Amino acid sequence: MSQSREDLSYERFGVAVRELAQAVADDGYEPDIILSIARGGVFVAGGLAYALDCKNIHLVNVEFYTGVGTTLAMPVMLAPVPNVVDFSDKRVLITDDVADSGKTLKLVHDFCREHVAEVRSAVIYEKSASQVKCEYVWKRTDQWINFPWSVQPPVVRRSGQVLDA
Repeated sequence: MSQSREDLSYERFGVAVRELAQAVADDGYEPDIILSIARGGVFVAGGLAYALDCKNIHLVNVEFYTGVGTTLAMPVMLAPVPNVVDFSDKRVLITDDVADSGKTLKLVHDFCREHVAEVRSAVIYEKSASQVKCEYVWKRTDQWINFPWSVQPPVVRRSGQVLDA
């Protein structure tokens, strides 16, 4: 992992999502469903859903990162797992904030592949080591990314206790 970091502000994120949506639209891909990989993909999915006028958003919770640069051996889908019958014969756009190793995207892509008409992926960032090469990428980098939603520590109560997740 590179020592330098990519800093993404909320303002720049807005530009990134619009440009990513334009790439999808210019390609002629019209997703029936946007499938967000939580948590970082939720922000991307919301922005793309509005920009592409797609009202059908689903969410899949995947646990992989346990800290900065530390992961589980393999990503794991957490309950509730989406019902693939909801995706039958649909064009699905999987969204995430970053394709780092690509293991999370591969898990979700493989989960969908047998059941959908077509599946594509859109990310803000894609790293060169990613196992999945996404169809739509705003920027390629090998730097660690400081996302505006994850760079700050969790909010605490004034008493000093961490809020329940």
